[in-house]
Amino acid sequence: MAHNEHNKSRNSGSFGLIIFGALLLFLAPNIHPSNPTLGIIALIGGIVIGGVGFYLKFIRARVKQV
Repeated sequence: MAHNEHNKSRNSGSFGLIIFGALLLFLAPNIHPSNPTLGIIALIGGIVIGGVGFYLKFIRARVKQV
């Protein structure tokens, strides 16, 4: 039973948001080179999604501990 509790994934959604935001940030300039507006929207979206994931993963946990 102890091993089952140890192997359970906790807060993997926030880490997924960080990864997805980073992928958007790196891939944003290559999404549609002919339409730079979509690239800018993807760049801003990557920053926002990664920021939300970072907040959920690191900052919210520290606020709960204090």
